[in-house]
Amino acid sequence: MLPTTQVPATLDDLYKVKGKAELIGGRIVHFVASGDAPSEAAFEIAVSLREYAKTKGVGVAFSDGIGFAMNPPLLNGRQSFSPDACYYTGQRPKNRMRFIEGTPDFAVEVRSENDYGDTAEAEMEAKRADYFEAGTLVVWDVDPEAKTIASYRGDPAHPVAVFCIGQVADAEPAVPDWRLIVDEVFI
Repeated sequence: MLPTTQVPATLDDLYKVKGKAELIGGRIVHFVASGDAPSEAAFEIAVSLREYAKTKGVGVAFSDGIGFAMNPPLLNGRQSFSPDACYYTGQRPKNRMRFIEGTPDFAVEVRSENDYGDTAEAEMEAKRADYFEAGTLVVWDVDPEAKTIASYRGDPAHPVAVFCIGQVADAEPAVPDWRLIVDEVFI
């Protein structure tokens, strides 16, 4: 039997995929739909960001499902992101049916049922590194089980900040003066 050569997937291939997926190293990586608590947390954050964007008249908030495309790809071959919620201040595409070229200023990744354990931690750490390489300023790791929000910045001078129930979280400097009561994320 002759070995077959697999052609790397492209952004055009990603557009044809049903459901949530990202393009990493020429491979389309599919994601399982989120459960009740992760979906609600992501939605609460997106709604608050949307209100902020409308009030300030700057930027736009997105909930789960938006695609961001990187061209050229990142060093590891990643060509797209699809955060659970995000805030973006860059240029929108001329064809608004297409992905946004670039990366969000602020990205939110909410843990789902399978996002726990050593392998999941390594994958999330690698994805945060990709966000920062692409230019994202702040990434939140939202944990519905622990009811915490870990806020990471691409700047190593700022260690991770962990916000808990009873506290107020921020995404400085990506979303200036925006605050979110942690209790409102975990209803």
